[in-house]
Amino acid sequence: MGKSQNKREQILEIAERAVLAKGFGATSIEEIIAEAGITKSGFFYHFKDKNELALALINRYIDQDDALFDEIFNRADELSSDPLHSFLIGLKLLAEMLDNLPEGHPGCLVATFCYQERLFNKDVILRNKEGLLSWRTRFRGHFEKIAEKYPARDPVELDHLADMLSSTIEGGIVLSKAMGKPKTLSQQIMLMRSYVRLLFEPVPS
Repeated sequence: MGKSQNKREQILEIAERAVLAKGFGATSIEEIIAEAGITKSGFFYHFKDKNELALALINRYIDQDDALFDEIFNRADELSSDPLHSFLIGLKLLAEMLDNLPEGHPGCLVATFCYQERLFNKDVILRNKEGLLSWRTRFRGHFEKIAEKYPARDPVELDHLADMLSSTIEGGIVLSKAMGKPKTLSQQIMLMRSYVRLLFEPVPS
């Protein structure tokens, strides 16, 4: 990574911390450049305006989450070839990873941007929506494989089930932050895991 790319990444890290701590509207370019040790022209070299910064932030956040999900669920696939068992292992690995974060999850940019939607242009709003839809597609793919082998005990729309997992993760982040209990997030994921198991696991004969 070149010097310019390093500086861009530093700006994004500083901006993300500030946005998660107090919101996008309350985060100023001035405070970002002060912490980054650059001039205002240095900031505008990387981002033409604050909306371009927001777009870069949400792209970075979605890419990081996608990489995390890839790593965890690919590892789960290595541990079991059964689609249900593999997915349950993946949720367990995800919960354990989040449970081991010393300060808890720092917060969700997707949720933050949804709450402050009026601050952003249409490109940022669309990218935020695309990120959520991509997670629906990802999780639905897992549920389709499971349902092929294990018919659900109750009728369920797989898109809705996929969205339920996303909302469990996002809602768990909000709950853990609001209550000051970092483990709430992993607990919510484990409850979702129990629901998936009960929904698809065959009843012992």
